Amino acid sequence: MMILVTYDVSFKDEGGPKRLRRIARLCQVFGQRVQYSVFEIEVDMAQWTELKNQLVNVMDEEQDSLRIYYLGSNWERKVEHIGAKKVLDLNGLLLM
Repeated sequence: MMILVTYDVSFKDEGGPKRLRRIARLCQVFGQRVQYSVFEIEVDMAQWTELKNQLVNVMDEEQDSLRIYYLGSNWERKVEHIGAKKVLDLNGLLLM
């Protein structure tokens, strides 16, 4: 299933930048960054459960926010891309 994860991390305390980096790294394990704080993530339910738990444990629920959009298995019909950033095939071979 495809999930779109967006986040906003507060920098009001010194832990903000560290939380921001940790959230981004967690999202990069399973998906691709499509905007600065936006990731497209394709996972099965077990992977998503683990990732979501990790994200919630990293964030500060009093200061930060996560927005999660469940696009499902048929997501190709729901996403349109226009512009310069290359679209990756998340089902294909990903080399880092």
